[in-house]
Amino acid sequence: MRVISEELGLTQQETKEVVQRTFDSIVDTLVREGRIELRNFGVFEVKPRAARKARNPKTGQQVDVPEKYVVTFKPGKVMEQRVRELSSDNLPDTWVMPLDHVPPTGSVESTSESDDSNQPPNSPPNSPSGSWQ
Repeated sequence: MRVISEELGLTQQETKEVVQRTFDSIVDTLVREGRIELRNFGVFEVKPRAARKARNPKTGQQVDVPEKYVVTFKPGKVMEQRVRELSSDNLPDTWVMPLDHVPPTGSVESTSESDDSNQPPNSPPNSPSGSWQ
């Protein structure tokens, strides 16, 4: 944030507040409209995840996981192109993952396709008014 603060002539606290309000606005739009497109960055979308059976890794006991909503992210063309141009030669050592690395699970998933065909009727609407330009 220091770089942004210096470029905009703001204090770091002011920059932090602007960034936090931006994130809060993204979350509010997702909750309200179910989708937000950030041009040249990507699309965040709320999608239902069906109920399923899972297994407790400690006990081996089968458990029911209820249906829930998750946030998915599909990167935009500009982001995908810039990431595609990366090579391990120009990444900091902390970015290079070992082949056996398993990323932590979280509330944000990456998807490469949009499929609304099995979306339940009570799911959040996909509204073009959720776009930022």
